[in-house]
Amino acid sequence: MLILYETSAGYALFKLLDDGSLEKPDDIHKHFATAEKANKAVKLKAFAKFENTTEALSAVTALVEGKISKNLKSFLTTEFTDKDLKDTLAVADAKLGSAIAKKLGIKVVSDQAVNEVFRGIRGQLSNLIAGLAESDMNAMVLGLSHSLSRYKLKFSPDKVDTMIIQAIALLDDLDKELNTYSMRVKEWYGWHFPEIAKLIVDNVAFAKTIKAMGFRTNASTTDFSDILPEELETALKEAAEVSMGTEISEEDIENITYLCDQIISISEYRAQLYDYLKNRMAAIAPNLTCLVGELVGARLISHAGSLMNLSKQPASTVQILGAEKALFRALKSKHDTPKYGLIYHASLVGQAGPKIKGKIARTLATKAALAIRCDALGDAETPEVGVELRTKIENRLRQLEGKAVQKSNTSKSKKEVSKVEYSM
Repeated sequence: MLILYETSAGYALFKLLDDGSLEKPDDIHKHFATAEKANKAVKLKAFAKFENTTEALSAVTALVEGKISKNLKSFLTTEFTDKDLKDTLAVADAKLGSAIAKKLGIKVVSDQAVNEVFRGIRGQLSNLIAGLAESDMNAMVLGLSHSLSRYKLKFSPDKVDTMIIQAIALLDDLDKELNTYSMRVKEWYGWHFPEIAKLIVDNVAFAKTIKAMGFRTNASTTDFSDILPEELETALKEAAEVSMGTEISEEDIENITYLCDQIISISEYRAQLYDYLKNRMAAIAPNLTCLVGELVGARLISHAGSLMNLSKQPASTVQILGAEKALFRALKSKHDTPKYGLIYHASLVGQAGPKIKGKIARTLATKAALAIRCDALGDAETPEVGVELRTKIENRLRQLEGKAVQKSNTSKSKKEVSKVEYSM
């Protein structure tokens, strides 16, 4: 019996000297207890060394996938003569063994006894292959593992849902920070000018106004035309003259201004991040974006872990995704299950009345499941399918509300949607 052993340095082909040792798998380890016993159990027949790391990476990638690489095919074809074809080849991976048997016509075996032989060879590898030191083998293993990890981490820049997951998580964090900072600056500056909080609601405009004005006594001489509308500016100046706030020091205003700078800079970065997320969603999931919007679509992808994982979910799961706690609580207490999760924040659900929100959410989840599969598995980069599905949902919404239904003229999208529905 011949044994194919794959190493980080190359392919090794061993000859098992005593085939009868395989009859007792529990005793095989005794044949590899020492280097002398190992050399009596197996003998190196041939060794094909990898020329470089690229060749080794290509070989190990094929082995991981259970395929025969060109180097392995050439090695086995060269070493297996007509006489050797009668021998059995022991292979560790059963999937690789079936591929070798199918393509090369070699009789392959892969069982528990073979695994014990491989374990013994692994322990005495440096003694069985002359000139291959254990330290060199460890270095080769480390380098090859790093190369394989880098290869697996390679991605297509056009289909990167990981960037969407990180972007939506950061966007939510920025919103929390902005709300915290804005609440703090309103409370802090409210001691000096409490009336301003009721006049200016927008957080960014509030921060810019305080930064431009400083003390409330400067309101009458400060120009707010670039920040506030004329009516609001007039009301602000009138309120500043009769304000009941307390006096604060120059150091207080300086620290409040620093906090306002943080609010303005974070708001600008948030706007930039939202544009980035919008562009990524349009490139990766255009049909889903057309149905539920950028933020809801990104949150669905983030909650599922990836776009591919989301595409594997049925419409019922997409509908309640994000409401798992409420679902299991309802099942445990035998109450009504939730009708929607993250999909509740979609504009189409928001347009529906209270009585039909559940029906629209179910319809939207059904169409969104089709759109997600088109985005994940399809080649089209345009939202034609999403546009057609959105038209159907809007017609369904009008039908439930008792309004007239609009007809769609997008014939190409109908064909694509029908194909997807038929394949489901």
